[in-house]
Amino acid sequence: MSLKGRVWLTLGAVVLGGGGVVTYAVASPSHDAGAHGRAKRPVKVFDLALKGDASGKRELPRTETKQFSLLGVSWTGATKPLDGKAQVRTRSMETGEWSAWHDLEVDADPLEKPDQGVRGASEPLWVGPSDGVEAQVVHADGTTGVLPKGLEVNLVDPGVVTDAETKTDGTGTDPAAFAVAESTDTPTDSPAPTDGTTVTPDPTDTATTTAPTESASASPSTPASTPASVTPTTSAPASPTATTPTAPPSTAPKPPITSRAGWGADESISPDPSEYNADVKAVFVHHTAETNDYSCADSAAIVRGIYTYHVKTNGWNDIGYNFLVDKCGTIFEGRKGGVGLPVLGAHTYGWNRESTGIAVLGEYTSTSASNAALASVARIAAWKLGQYGADPAGTVALNAGATQTNWFKKSFTAGTKYTFNRISGHRDGYATECPGDKLYAQLATIRAWAAGPVQGLKTTTVDGAGLSGTTYYTKGAITLHWSATTPSSLIKSYQLLVDGKAVTTVSGSTTSAATTLALGNHTVAVKAVHQSGKTTTTAALNFVAETTAPTFSTNPKLTLRTGTVNTTAVPVTLGWKATDDKALRYVKLLAPATATYGPTTTSSSRTAASGKATTWSMRAYDWAGNYRTSSPAFTPMILQESSATKSGSWTTRSSSSYLGGKSYSSASKNASLTWTFTGRSASWVVSRASSSGQVYVYVDGTKVSTVDLKSSSTLYRQAIWTKSWSTSAKHTVKIVVVGTSGRPTITTDGLVYIK
Repeated sequence: MSLKGRVWLTLGAVVLGGGGVVTYAVASPSHDAGAHGRAKRPVKVFDLALKGDASGKRELPRTETKQFSLLGVSWTGATKPLDGKAQVRTRSMETGEWSAWHDLEVDADPLEKPDQGVRGASEPLWVGPSDGVEAQVVHADGTTGVLPKGLEVNLVDPGVVTDAETKTDGTGTDPAAFAVAESTDTPTDSPAPTDGTTVTPDPTDTATTTAPTESASASPSTPASTPASVTPTTSAPASPTATTPTAPPSTAPKPPITSRAGWGADESISPDPSEYNADVKAVFVHHTAETNDYSCADSAAIVRGIYTYHVKTNGWNDIGYNFLVDKCGTIFEGRKGGVGLPVLGAHTYGWNRESTGIAVLGEYTSTSASNAALASVARIAAWKLGQYGADPAGTVALNAGATQTNWFKKSFTAGTKYTFNRISGHRDGYATECPGDKLYAQLATIRAWAAGPVQGLKTTTVDGAGLSGTTYYTKGAITLHWSATTPSSLIKSYQLLVDGKAVTTVSGSTTSAATTLALGNHTVAVKAVHQSGKTTTTAALNFVAETTAPTFSTNPKLTLRTGTVNTTAVPVTLGWKATDDKALRYVKLLAPATATYGPTTTSSSRTAASGKATTWSMRAYDWAGNYRTSSPAFTPMILQESSATKSGSWTTRSSSSYLGGKSYSSASKNASLTWTFTGRSASWVVSRASSSGQVYVYVDGTKVSTVDLKSSSTLYRQAIWTKSWSTSAKHTVKIVVVGTSGRPTITTDGLVYIK
């Protein structure tokens, strides 16, 4: 409800006075800041009168004060503006440090028909537990003109009145308080009197002094309390009479609301009967222009402080707002009379007769409100407007109760109708920055959340299915996940649709659902049901439910390949081919190593241990998760050159570079080596050098190749020639020395085959 929001630090400080600077009142610092506020104590108000001289200078004389957490500035005459900028700073009880100077908002909405004795006042500022204050008023043009009469700094100690507020460590009592005159540049603490007496003004001080008035907002005894942590209830309205309407049902569910008793309202300070409007046509959203750096555990105390300030300082008969919401989303009942009834509030000048007012605790000029706060505002707005059949996303013509202009310089004439959004900002109806630029920009979100349908609904992931292109494949059981930007508290339910029909319904706080699809083709979607009854549905997803496993049209097999041979590792190619009736996803090698291959891959270069049977296990998967496994075994064998049948002249060579440490070498033309084996693949292993010659290769008596062993670098154990067959059978491989001119020598290391 403030004209201009500020970022208030927990440690606030205040300036107040004519064109000059005031002294501050300070209480003795606490040695155990954590102990303050734990024992129950009533709400109290301290009114520190300011008086000035002929020049307009204002001074706050030495006076006694005690702990406070909220403060403001007030003056005589509810319709008189304060010409200037009121500033304050405070001293924290927790740290003993002074805050920076901060502006107080002094252009708050006036009452449409103020009663006698109602005061003009700034918006209250929550500063947290404090024991010192400085204040001044600086005129806009820097001059020191005449200020309103009865100028006061009003300090509110919200006390500790609910059981929930006592449930923290430590115990505390009101500090013994005193006041001293301080320099306005560098305030310092003075020791407290040891006898508990009040410090009296300096007799040489020529300024007129007025003793502070302390008025407890409750009787001296601690008021009855209701724990704020219990299930929230609301104040019961009076039984319906000619002037008290009946609460109509709403198209939206009622959100949980912490009652006035729950936040510790002292009803004795607000004895006047409630007033009611005919209905609620619109909602005006406010911020309280206080700190955002508050604990939600302090929210009840903040609300209690605002209430006390509105009644004791402003002179109103109750708190101005109908509802208040903290940054954690807790909703507090504001003005009494029954939350379900169209209670007349005092929140938006000129428009209170047809609206309800919701204030978000905090300052939102440069900081956005939390999603939790926005959701709660949307829930209250939907519920209240729903009582009168109003669409929160719509507009309405409201009758102006005052002639004025709003923040956007739009003029209103009393008695004339003007169009507003059903959910509007304070600035739409009055010349104020409230609810701050950031929160004002979020009103569109509040309207959408309150009115429905569910915003930002989309499917996110699917369990139990694989996506290929635009189709999901499953064996039947799936779990669909989704998300939405509309808070779950505004969503009635979700429905999982299969082929357009709901198969399961879950709560609005649930974001997944499971079902089992029958074999065949299906569409699956999610429908969100907003609390208003409006629905929205995601785009349908295509599913195929099937249980047919893939097949290996070519079972895994090993063939020898070129490369370097060792006695423990032989270069091989693993080959296979898998297919599926719907869509093959991938093939996995499970043993003797692990690897995953795409659906179109049909071979992989590997190495195999020689001399022992090894199982090569592969598994083919389709997109539905069906699979088939094939696990053949293969044994690569090394035949040393010494096992061959020789013809011609061969020389034995020895070196650790050869397989088995030995090899055969020959430069004799037509010298040959012949190996016979039973297998499905073979490779000839040689040594190569720049002087190496050529050989002819015969397979089963037929010449199949001429192989040149020449190499620019010396290489050992090279599988230079390979041959494979579709099945295992008996074969003969024969090599014959060509006797190449100038380089007739060849060196052979043996033959490898797979059986």
